[in-house]
Amino acid sequence: MSADGLIVVDKPGGMTSHDVVARIRRLAKTRRVGHGGTLDPMATGVLVIGVGRATRLLTYVIGAAKSYAGTIRLGQTTVTDDAEGDVTATIAAGHVTDAQITAGLAALTGEIDQVPSAVSAIKINGQRAYKRVRDGETVEIPSRRVTISTLEILAVRRDEPDVIDVDVDVTCSSGTYIRAIARDLGAGLGVGGHLTALRRTAVGGFTLAEAATLAQLEERAPEVVNLSLEQAADRFFARREATAQETKTLSHGGPLDPVGINGPYAVFAPDGRLLAIVSERDGRARAEIVLAPA
Repeated sequence: MSADGLIVVDKPGGMTSHDVVARIRRLAKTRRVGHGGTLDPMATGVLVIGVGRATRLLTYVIGAAKSYAGTIRLGQTTVTDDAEGDVTATIAAGHVTDAQITAGLAALTGEIDQVPSAVSAIKINGQRAYKRVRDGETVEIPSRRVTISTLEILAVRRDEPDVIDVDVDVTCSSGTYIRAIARDLGAGLGVGGHLTALRRTAVGGFTLAEAATLAQLEERAPEVVNLSLEQAADRFFARREATAQETKTLSHGGPLDPVGINGPYAVFAPDGRLLAIVSERDGRARAEIVLAPA
């Protein structure tokens, strides 16, 4: 069985995030596997997988900022806001200038209210939005506040007369839909738009540079973890060293005295084991999750 820890996977296109989890369960020989933020089947790139006790760290991974390289096609609208859906409208976009595209993207940068794609995994009255759309319903999804810190144009390509392909680099908060950026850029320019390619390049500090393909993971199974629980916590959190007595207290869920570290932070035992993820509040340092083995 594989050790507890994280795996940074370079997800291939055509697979769901759940498909990748199922493959890792088989390779690692454990059911206790989860992922830190869904990628659509069309998308490729960084998918952080937790194995064993490290699945409990995934809630923090999911909330981390993410970076993407993507391609927006202007001139076509699709039902899914990406290339997997049927084209619902075509408006010639050849007249749109580079300056207009730049201004359109600038308006979508910063802290904005974004309406997620109707074909998304968000639940509306207990049912996934995409299921309602596929059943023929018209779905109204409320907007959510997201932060798009980087929305940079890498290239504007006019290879066909009536469409424009815009390659972009995006860094954004958790919960941002890149498909919705494509949709909103096209709507703002009056020609429609959708996403034709998407590659996630980073999740928090985890990047493509350390990502393994599924083929590479197959070769080293069942030892598929590339960041131990302790290494993962060191990458993601500030660090606090516990005394032997603090280790005993924290391992049983008890609070520690605060030390003034902005949380959440990781607390390690004298022997280097990860004990817990802790936050300080009301004059005490309390565990959000205890990771020391029972």
